[in-house]
Amino acid sequence: MRHGSIPGARGRVLPLSLLGDPVLHTRCEDIEEFGPQLARLVEDMFATMYAAQGVGLAANQVGESLRVFVYDCPDDDDVRHVGHVVNPRLVAADGVVLRGPEGCLSLPGLEAGTERFDHAVVEGVSLDGTPVRVHGSGWFARCLQHECDHLDGGLYVDRVTGWRRRKVLWQAGRAGWGR
Repeated sequence: MRHGSIPGARGRVLPLSLLGDPVLHTRCEDIEEFGPQLARLVEDMFATMYAAQGVGLAANQVGESLRVFVYDCPDDDDVRHVGHVVNPRLVAADGVVLRGPEGCLSLPGLEAGTERFDHAVVEGVSLDGTPVRVHGSGWFARCLQHECDHLDGGLYVDRVTGWRRRKVLWQAGRAGWGR
């Protein structure tokens, strides 16, 4: 594989938006302009995701209120899925609802048991506008749902209730990075 073909290899690591930043709580705008700026953003998002040791990253997590996310995430069969989706729509989230540990690069070091479906389908387009349809199962389905939530202005903590929610928000308040 050529160096330039590895996602993020030529990207810049961008600062992450953290819990409390208004960009994380606002629905992102559809992308209408495809070109070098969008390609650069996706490359930088891959570099940032890898540097932060994440499995997915939405544009608003790097301060850009645009509908695009990147991922490098295994499913439950350990099959690796790598890619990006521009203007994604979650068209299916079904199957069994499972509560599993979920974290977020915008809440570094924290996680909470979060309920998600074990199957998801996302439709959108690639950097050149070609339609894409991404199917995910297990852990990868969780990732797809998580990233789509981000682009709609949501975080996993918005899905957590009761003592789990109180605990993760208490931990976030004590972390100091959200101030």
